[in-house]
Amino acid sequence: MSMAPTLANWLDLFTHFASLSLLGVGGAITTAPDMHRYLVHQNGWLSETQFTSSIALSQAAPGPNVLFVALLGWNLGLNAGGGPAGGPMAWWLALFGVVVTLTAIMLPSSVLTYTATRWAHQNRELRAVRAFKTGMAPIVIALLIATGWLLSATHNQPTRDWPLWLLTAAATVIVWRTRLHLLWLIGTGAVLGAFGWV
Repeated sequence: MSMAPTLANWLDLFTHFASLSLLGVGGAITTAPDMHRYLVHQNGWLSETQFTSSIALSQAAPGPNVLFVALLGWNLGLNAGGGPAGGPMAWWLALFGVVVTLTAIMLPSSVLTYTATRWAHQNRELRAVRAFKTGMAPIVIALLIATGWLLSATHNQPTRDWPLWLLTAAATVIVWRTRLHLLWLIGTGAVLGAFGWV
């Protein structure tokens, strides 16, 4: 399980991760299945253990969930250099792997987001921009409701969870009808949860 440290392999890795960057709606973690297919099954550059350990370690560490991409790059570079016993060259390739994978996963989506946001802000009076923003609002709200529904449906105990449903309804009305800062509602929910009331 090793990647040959050729320019073609590094370029192929960069272009694949760059294309995944533009598909990562919801964060880089949503592209992990295709990364697994590409790195473990298709090319054999990482072992199953290295891949899953990279994700588990990065999710356990504090910080953004994109850290798993850096760990994948680290393991790729280390493997390309012959493993930890490969000496200084293996460690330099590990650092190079981090740079390649993180740049590839971050750069395209960041440039696209910056460019599209800047253009939309400059052209906010255009009918198409206003229609897009107006059309996206219900979609985002529906996705949030669907996520909340899926999370609550896993409990499958509506008689026991009625205080939680009541708190959710109250928070919804408060957000809708007042200008109370959301942190107060989050703090209230945390206190009620700490006392075991919801």
